[in-house]
Amino acid sequence: MSEQSFEGPPVGRLHDVEGRRLLLHRSGEGAPSVVFLPGAGLVGLDFLNVQERAAEFATSVFYDRAGTGWSDRVELPRRAEEVADELRRLLRAAEVPGPYLLVGHSLGAFYARRYAQLFPAEVAGLLLVDPGHEDILAFMPEQMAELSEQMKLNEADMPDLTAEQIEAARGQYAQIYAQWPDAARESLIDHHLASWRTGLRETENFETEIYDELRHGGGLPDVPLIVITAGGDNPYWAQFMSPEEMRQGLEGVRAMHAAMAAAVPRGEQRVLKDAAHNHLHVEQPDAVIEAVRDLLDRSGHGRP
Repeated sequence: MSEQSFEGPPVGRLHDVEGRRLLLHRSGEGAPSVVFLPGAGLVGLDFLNVQERAAEFATSVFYDRAGTGWSDRVELPRRAEEVADELRRLLRAAEVPGPYLLVGHSLGAFYARRYAQLFPAEVAGLLLVDPGHEDILAFMPEQMAELSEQMKLNEADMPDLTAEQIEAARGQYAQIYAQWPDAARESLIDHHLASWRTGLRETENFETEIYDELRHGGGLPDVPLIVITAGGDNPYWAQFMSPEEMRQGLEGVRAMHAAMAAAVPRGEQRVLKDAAHNHLHVEQPDAVIEAVRDLLDRSGHGRP
């Protein structure tokens, strides 16, 4: 199945931001606002479950970056500063009240950190959900550098999905999003099956741009921060690693996240046993919502 354009989002609305239409879905009320930044290969609608629960006690939004989901297409990959500035303009266009508690998953955590570097006065807190880091190899065993090269996917060399692969993936997605409303679930599954290459394109500039942007972008503001670590095996890594290499790799990620939390005055790490990277927020939504509540409390903006 080839990539396609999607005429209308199943939830939310499109906002014009300097000539681009960007999807943002909002519910709840009050400030600060909780903003969900999806990881590569995911879109805002992937976070509907936790976004709706956060809306019970705060203004809560998710969105699609340009080039992803139901937002207008742009050339990928993009610099983190460009993505952060775009989010800022979108939040203003949609009149989402600040400051913001940024919830960044995976690639979204890079963008959340870049936003905090650029606009520190607008950030109430940071929740980084199994984030990557520019110095990841410093925390990994020596063989991880070679394994990392083996795990890289060249999007141009990957064939389209076969009918059998599409059918199998549709069944897997149906299980993952079983709690989503029917219309939203079907739209989200169709999107993922049609646009699975997008996540590969978004991460093509990690080593050439993103890492250096974060490394030289300055420190984070003194706001409460929680790093959530997925403690379970990484299914993708398992294709390339022995069980012992997997153990060492996960220990490296855990140490990296501990260092990220320790780098700020009000940082904390939480390890979720058996949670997997891609859908941690689906498998353990209670832990994500608890972290959101705790960060709001620590920022001085707690909700009843």
